[in-house]
Amino acid sequence: MGPISDVMKLNWVVWIIATTSLTACEPAGGFQGRSGSPFAPVGVARGQQSVDGLIVGHRLMAAGEYDLALKAYLRGASEHGFTVDVLSALGSANLALGRLGQAEKLLRRAIETEETFVPAWNNLGVVLMEQGNVGEAARVFHTAFALDSGQSAEIRENLRRALEKLENPEYSEPDKAEFALVRRGPGEYLLLSKQ
Repeated sequence: MGPISDVMKLNWVVWIIATTSLTACEPAGGFQGRSGSPFAPVGVARGQQSVDGLIVGHRLMAAGEYDLALKAYLRGASEHGFTVDVLSALGSANLALGRLGQAEKLLRRAIETEETFVPAWNNLGVVLMEQGNVGEAARVFHTAFALDSGQSAEIRENLRRALEKLENPEYSEPDKAEFALVRRGPGEYLLLSKQ
C-alpha cells in the first residue's frame, strides 16, 4: 500500500476518535429533547394557560391594530361566551374599523345584557355621533355620565361635545373632534370623528 492508503487510514482513525468523543458527550440514547424524545416536539403544549383573548384585544386596540383586536375578541368570546365585556369589546373594535351598523347592534346587545355597563353606553354614544344621530347620542352619553357618577373625564367630554353639537348644529371643532372610547378597567381608546 502506498502513501494514499496511509492518509485514508489516518482519516478513518481521526473520524472514529471524533465520533466516539462526541457520542460520549451525549446522554445515553443520543440527542434527547426536553420530553426525552429524540424527535422535535409536536402539537400544542398542554397544561399551559393561554393569554385571555380580551386582554390581548385590549392591547391591540390601544396599539391601533383593530383587525387583530377583533380576532382576539372573537377568541375571547369562544373562551367566555358573549358576556357584556365581550359584546362591548366587539362593538368597539367594529366601530374602530368603521363598521358602524355592526358596532351599534353589538353595543345595544351589551346594554341589554347589563343595563348599567358604562363603557357600552359611552361607546354606543360614539357610534351614534359617527352616524349623525346627535340627539340620541347626547341622551346615551348622559346615561353613561349618570351611571359613572361623572367620574370619567372622557365621558364628560363626550357629553359636552354632543350637547354643544345638539344646541348648535353648525358647531364644529377645528379639523376633527376626538371622541373617547372607554372600556372596563384602566385605559381608553381614542377615535377620531369623521365630522
